[in-house]
This record gives sequence, C-alpha cells and structure tokens, in this order.
Amino acid sequence: MALDLRQHLKLSQQLVMTPQLQMAIRLLQLNRLEMVDMIQQELSENPALEEAPETAPEDELSTDDREAEALPERVEAEKEVSIEEKISDQVEWENYLNEYNSYGGVQFESEAREQPQYESFVASHKSLKDHLLWQFLMTLPTGQEEAIASLIVGNVDDDGYLKADVAEIAATANAPIEQVETILAMLQNFDPPGVCARTLAECLLIQARQLGIDTPVIAGILNNHMKHLESKNYKVIARALKTDTEEIVAAVNLIRTLEPRPGRSFKQEDAGYIIPDIYVHKFENDFVIVLNDDDLPRLHISPYYRQAMRGRAAGSKEAKEYLQEKIRSATWLIKSIQQRQKTIYAVMNSILKFQRDFFEKGVAHLRPMILRDVAEDIGMHESTISRVTTNKYAHTPQGIFELKYFFNSAINRTGADSMASVSVQDKIRQIIKNENPKKPFSDDKIADILKAANINIARRTVTKYREAMGILSSTKRKQF
Repeated sequence: MALDLRQHLKLSQQLVMTPQLQMAIRLLQLNRLEMVDMIQQELSENPALEEAPETAPEDELSTDDREAEALPERVEAEKEVSIEEKISDQVEWENYLNEYNSYGGVQFESEAREQPQYESFVASHKSLKDHLLWQFLMTLPTGQEEAIASLIVGNVDDDGYLKADVAEIAATANAPIEQVETILAMLQNFDPPGVCARTLAECLLIQARQLGIDTPVIAGILNNHMKHLESKNYKVIARALKTDTEEIVAAVNLIRTLEPRPGRSFKQEDAGYIIPDIYVHKFENDFVIVLNDDDLPRLHISPYYRQAMRGRAAGSKEAKEYLQEKIRSATWLIKSIQQRQKTIYAVMNSILKFQRDFFEKGVAHLRPMILRDVAEDIGMHESTISRVTTNKYAHTPQGIFELKYFFNSAINRTGADSMASVSVQDKIRQIIKNENPKKPFSDDKIADILKAANINIARRTVTKYREAMGILSSTKRKQF
C-alpha cells in the first residue's frame, strides 16, 4: 500500500476564547467588590476609559462596537477644567482661635507645614504575645529570663495555649527545665486568666484557682473526669467522687462560667461585610427586582481619544493602532459589565418565579431546585448559571442570601411534593428548639417525628444535617 500526502478542504466551527470572551466570563464570576477593584485597575491602565460624571446623559455612557471602530465624526465638547479649593482635614484650631480673637489679622502658613496623617492617630491592635511580654517585663527580668519568656510566648497559639514542650523550650534556651517551669508558672498567672496552659483542664484549673473556686469537687472533675464531663455523665462522676449528683451539677455550672479560650479577646478578625448585588422588594402584591449600582463606576469612552483617532493627532500608524486597541478594549469592558448585570437580573427573576413561596412565607416553603431548572428557563448553560450564583448575594424580605442558597436537593415525602433539604434542616432546628432540655430528642426520635410529618429521611441523614447546622448530639444537649 502506497502512502501519499493529500490536501483536503474542510469547513468547521469551533469556539475560540478571544480576549473579549475571556473578559466577559471573568467579569461574570467576580463578586461585587472584586469587580469594582477590576474596574479601577482598568481605569488606571486604559487611557481611553473614563468614569462618566453623574449628570451625563445615558447615550454617552454606553458605546457599541460600531461607534468604537468607525469613530464617528461627532466630537463631544470637553468640559472646562475648574480648580476647586480643598480644605485640609487637619485644621490648626489654635491658629484659628488666635486669628479670630485678636484685633488684627494674623498671618500663618498651616498648609506649608507637613500635616500629620490620620493613621498616626489610630491605635494599633495589641496582640496576645505583646500583652504577655509587657506584663513579664514589668517584673524586671534578667536577659536569660526574658529570652525564655519570649520562647514560651512565641509558642502560644491564638487561643492562648502553649503548643511546645517544656523540655524543648529548655533545650532551645540552654536553660534548666526547673527555670523554664518557674517562668511558665509566672506567665500562667498573668492576664488573661488561664493563658499559657497546655491542656483545657489546666486552663480551667488556673482560672478556678484565681477565682477561688478550686474546690475538691471542681478539681477532681477537671483532673480526672473531663471525658465524663463532656458526655454529661454526672452520675459516674458523683460515684467516683463519692458525692451526690446535685453537688456535681452545681460544680459543673461554675465550670461553665470559665473561659475555655483565654486568647479569644485578643483575636483580630476583620468583619466580612456583604454588599448585596441585587435587591428584591415586595410592592403591594408583587415583587420588584432592583440591581445594586451604588458605588459602581459608570464608564464611557474618552472623547479626547475619539477625537485623536480622527486625524493627525494620533500620530504614527502604531499610535493609531494602540489607541484603537484601547478603545476596543474599553468598549468590550462596558458591554461585558452591562451583560453581567442583565444576566444577574435574568437569573434572579427566574429564581423568584420558582421560589415565590419562599419570598412570601419563609425558609419552610423553599422548593427543591437545581441549576438546570434556571438554565432551561432563561436559555443559558448551567456553567453560566453556576458562575452567576457564586459569591452573589440578594437582599430579600426574608434576609440576605447567596444565590446558591436557593438551589437544594429534594427530599421525598409520602403523598406530597418533594421538599428542599434546607427546609428539612430548618424543621430539624425547630424540633430541637422545642424539645425538653432535660430529655432531648435523639436522632432516631427526630427521624420518627419527621416520618410522622411525611418526610422520609434516615437517621444518618438527620445526623448529617444536625452536624452541618452545628447542633450537638442529644447527650451533649441534655441539661440538669
């Protein structure tokens, strides 16, 4: 068989990921804050992109491909540049009072001097390690003692527990173990109470000793019966300590007042603020969807660079190609932002159509729904719906929810429509909330209660939902 080379002409279509398509997909999956940062970055990098003033008409804010590529002859009049006097935030009040209290005008130059920055007046957050070392330095230690204390404090975690062995610290500091134990005992008496403990029992014992409640019963519970305390097996503890259950319950109530994480107050956690991308308001008997455009820059193409493309102002051919590329990129960004907002609105409108009972009555009426339902309803792909619903939040009459929240698996019911898994979790939460604290329901009992309500789920499913909601087991929920 002879081998030869031949040429064939074949016509086919394939999807090419152009830079414009990549920009549209990337914008679609960004949350609101990330999108604002991305727009600000584009404003700083693309000279053809400008933020439109608030009073600009709508036809100047949007631009299509034809306008960007053909560059029409219309030239927008540039506004006059006005210089506004800006008053400094740092006012020299002493000079102000001296000027207006004197008979003649007093000349001073407050602007000429360097003004202090606002950050200079903001107190820095004090860490737990700095707080402990500050207290230890008040004891006037020697150089070796300070080095040992620094090693101990450096191995304390954010919860206030020592995560290093004493022998290891002694070997690192080249010091006797007895000296390390002495300095550790000194640090354990510092503020906050219970700090530098190695175990939970030691942490609680230190606090009990400082509060003067380290009775033999409390000390016996913390030293020998932490597992029984966790499982609330008070009868076994009472039998081992040779006392009655009432005294054990009273001791446990005192232990509950102690702090299991001494370093909690020194944790610096930045609050995560959620800005909704969309609002759903109820107006009379219907719901109104409003996109959140607050603090979102309104963009348009710079009229100066449009004019520069018309004639000789652009200069060489390379300069014209550069300007044309920047104008085209700015146009695609504006169109991608508009398409993103339209897609979010369409997805929210579809969710509202499927989950109307939830918006009117609450979580108990949330219907099971998957991404395919919304994708088929608005004629988009499931991957697009997934990108739109990720890290996007909606403000509804029932609260603020991520758009992913409305998509849940279905739980079968006997003789009725299926139920969303989130609604089942809410029902489990209500059952536990209304139970007798002295006789809490087990997972088997909760499953039986749900079956009586025509909700067929297994005990292991109840356990999974309960743990997902952060609810303890029945033995740990029991109160005496």
